[in-house]
Amino acid sequence: MIEAGEELGFTFDYFDEMRMSNTFEAHILLEYAKYFGKQTELKMRLTTAFFSERKDVSKREVLKQALLDVGLDATEAMSKLDDQEIRDEIKNKEAFWQNAGVNSVPTIVFNKKSAVTGAQPVDVFKKVLTDLVNAS
Repeated sequence: MIEAGEELGFTFDYFDEMRMSNTFEAHILLEYAKYFGKQTELKMRLTTAFFSERKDVSKREVLKQALLDVGLDATEAMSKLDDQEIRDEIKNKEAFWQNAGVNSVPTIVFNKKSAVTGAQPVDVFKKVLTDLVNAS
């Protein structure tokens, strides 16, 4: 992964104490960012914070800074974190994908017909896309 990241200009800074963070609240904010066309930008900012900067993306101060970094209204966005209706909506979306068989990250789903899980080389994606095009 480190070499693959370097090829793309991304730094994976793995360290002994590294642990996966609870990303539930990050997902709430990613849903918020989608309405402003900034979902991918926020996702990349959070990914960089976690993998390159050793930041815990479950901490609200880290989430708030990420929102600011991508130019979103941090006050408005952070207020969504305590909204039970929004929390339930994200839990329902999570359950939908888990019921569809998605149980690891990354999982790339194509047309809700096929999926690729885990880090894969470009050739795997080319084959999946070629197969989908040929099947239609």
